Amino acid sequence: MSPTQWIPIQGRRIEYRWFDPETPIPGRPSIVMLHEGLGSVSMWKDFPRKLAEATGTRVLAYSRFGYGGSDAPARQPVATRMHEEEALDVLPEVLRALDVHQPVLFGHSDGASIALIYSGARPDEVSGVIAMAPHVFVEDMCIASIESTRQTYLQTELPQRLARHHRDPDGAFWLWNQVWLDPLFRDWNIEHYLQSIRCPLLLIQGYEDEYGTMEQLDRIVRSAKPTDTLKLARCRHSPHRDQPGAVLAAARRFMEERVHP
Repeated sequence: MSPTQWIPIQGRRIEYRWFDPETPIPGRPSIVMLHEGLGSVSMWKDFPRKLAEATGTRVLAYSRFGYGGSDAPARQPVATRMHEEEALDVLPEVLRALDVHQPVLFGHSDGASIALIYSGARPDEVSGVIAMAPHVFVEDMCIASIESTRQTYLQTELPQRLARHHRDPDGAFWLWNQVWLDPLFRDWNIEHYLQSIRCPLLLIQGYEDEYGTMEQLDRIVRSAKPTDTLKLARCRHSPHRDQPGAVLAAARRFMEERVHP
């Protein structure tokens, strides 16, 4: 694991970290991890290291603007464009700055949505996508859970817990929360990107996910025809924490059989 480093993107700094396997497998593309709405490099904890070892692949994790140690965004994003701006404007610059070509994108929640948008918009520039608890449209249960999380943030020690991972926990929380609770966001939908995806996909979701139903995966399957789907019992919105062994095993098979046989 390399130390945390920073790169200049759009006049501001983004933090990132590389995780290298002890026994790398030649020829495999790097895995780029895209975190959830309240995630960061440090909130992945030791999962990127385990992923690198399981797949024999170099893994990159970075914190989006406003999260972790990265600088705040230049402005509050337009709710209905937040994911697309990240996928189409920021992510390509991060990949160029770090000389990453044809990556496998490993996204969680909002990060999975960003991975799907990028892959649909740039189908020739990605080797595969692992989408964990992705969102492709807005469900009522998701909005209810996010509203509940807002109350938790206001009434509990959640700000103090987030401060362990974010330089500005208030900024990180409201950047995420206000977008999802914006009334205009109820019509957000990225399904039009799915039909353009040509790379292999691995979709992962828990049956007890409090932010989305299996309809999210089913819509992707109908449009993008992914190669693998992993639906997990006793698993909520973070499969890499609730069922890490199953996620790592699926990622290893995906890299071996679909991405780089």
